Amino acid sequence: MVRHTRLPGESAEYLAAREELRLAEIDLMRHREQVAARRRALPQGPPVDDYVFTEGPADLGAGDTPVREVALSGLFTAPERPLIVYHLMYGKRQTDPCPMCTLWIDGYNGIAHHVARNADFAIAAAAGLPALRQHARGRGWSRLRLLSCGDSTFKYDLGSEDENGEQDSTVSVFTRDDDGTIRHFYSAHPRMAEDIDQRGIDLLSPVWHLLDLTPGGRDDWYPRLNY
Repeated sequence: MVRHTRLPGESAEYLAAREELRLAEIDLMRHREQVAARRRALPQGPPVDDYVFTEGPADLGAGDTPVREVALSGLFTAPERPLIVYHLMYGKRQTDPCPMCTLWIDGYNGIAHHVARNADFAIAAAAGLPALRQHARGRGWSRLRLLSCGDSTFKYDLGSEDENGEQDSTVSVFTRDDDGTIRHFYSAHPRMAEDIDQRGIDLLSPVWHLLDLTPGGRDDWYPRLNY
């Protein structure tokens, strides 16, 4: 049973408007579930190359421990598990880590162990491994698999890098067939349309949704690396 609590001092006007908003929020939730169902029902995606990344030791404080190469196929830890890769805007023309990406990844570090119950997850950037790991160390990212892909066409092929080396944030999901074929399942970008420049993957972070609960909303607030 859904309980509707009327707070002391609420006017009839406020209560009526809040009820209209509640019904609109229910419609939004149901529509979001419909969109998610359509995403799950996508036909089989195209095969992709078995891209090669460089990776350092799991311990960010491991110093000069040699790096190793790992293929995209090697990021899958078990059959039937999808792989989620977040493309960090860092490297090549993006000489400093993207503050927005950093905000998102700060959150992923906290929930990575929950995601790991159902999917494999990694962060990929065009930046060299030393710079990537230095940034991760400064942010306290201890639960994330960090990959450098600046020497491959991974980001370019997936639409998070252009021919000039300009970077974009993207999230990509991959699957692996029984015969080992890796397939692209889905990718999302922040720029969805001419009038949607930054909000295409807002669902990946709770920050915007918390701000949307406030009277001022998110407005034009943008994160920084340091406050």
